[in-house]
Amino acid sequence: MIRDVSNLDILPGGFGLYDWLMLIFLIAAIGSGFAIILYVMGLPGKIAISRNHPHAETVKLLGYIGALPVFPWIHALIWAFHDSITVDIRRFPKETEEATEAEIARLKAEDAPRRKRVEVQKVPGTPPQGGATE
Repeated sequence: MIRDVSNLDILPGGFGLYDWLMLIFLIAAIGSGFAIILYVMGLPGKIAISRNHPHAETVKLLGYIGALPVFPWIHALIWAFHDSITVDIRRFPKETEEATEAEIARLKAEDAPRRKRVEVQKVPGTPPQGGATE
């Protein structure tokens, strides 16, 4: 015995005006909830971009990806406020500038084409270079 369910009403009084308004309100509430969640997820990235953070793109991605487990999102929020400028207290600024110039000169020397080295003739009785003895 099969029942005919073609004219079965889900709501006894029909789907009235208040039901449609409630459905629209429910859809609007769910949509605004998602919008708020997306705004909060993107907050670390927006803060980092507004502060001209050198790693703003990474902070932005970590904010979106890390929102589900929450701890990475908190890390991204803290990182957005950190300026990421590390100061080496072992050197003063003048020493840092000299060390940077020396490093750049060394790197330029490595990039230059290899030149023919002139062999230096050894004078008999002198120790070899480097302090090692034969």
